Amino acid sequence: MKTFKVISLQVVENDELRDFEIVDGLIINKEDEHQTWLVETYLSIDEIDFFKKAQQQEEELEIQVVISHEANDPAAFMTSIRCIKEMDDHVSIMFEGKLKKNRNEYAEILLDDLVQKGFSGEELVREFREKMVSKPRISATAKPSV
Repeated sequence: MKTFKVISLQVVENDELRDFEIVDGLIINKEDEHQTWLVETYLSIDEIDFFKKAQQQEEELEIQVVISHEANDPAAFMTSIRCIKEMDDHVSIMFEGKLKKNRNEYAEILLDDLVQKGFSGEELVREFREKMVSKPRISATAKPSV
């Protein structure tokens, strides 16, 4: 097994990203035959209702996490909520799931997003370079145009 620190958490909700401010987080690649990952996040208790509702619906939840460093691209996972534990003013949410993509397509998704927003020419190049450094969060579920 390999363990990494979770830097940020987003949940894909109706093709939009919902950011959650985490206090701490851990992700474990179980390296098993099912390619299973565990993601545990420690959040404010204020977020518990969203996750309890998601758990009760028993549907897969798509999440994006940035692992180890803020500059890293987000990794997308299809998950189920395995456990919710309340701890004073915080809550621990345990997700279990699989990595959605083996190849990160952040640059392609970003470029497609900028083109869809009307950027072109030098303005497109400038925006692209700036965003490749600042790495704004965009949905990894977006598929680049071909």
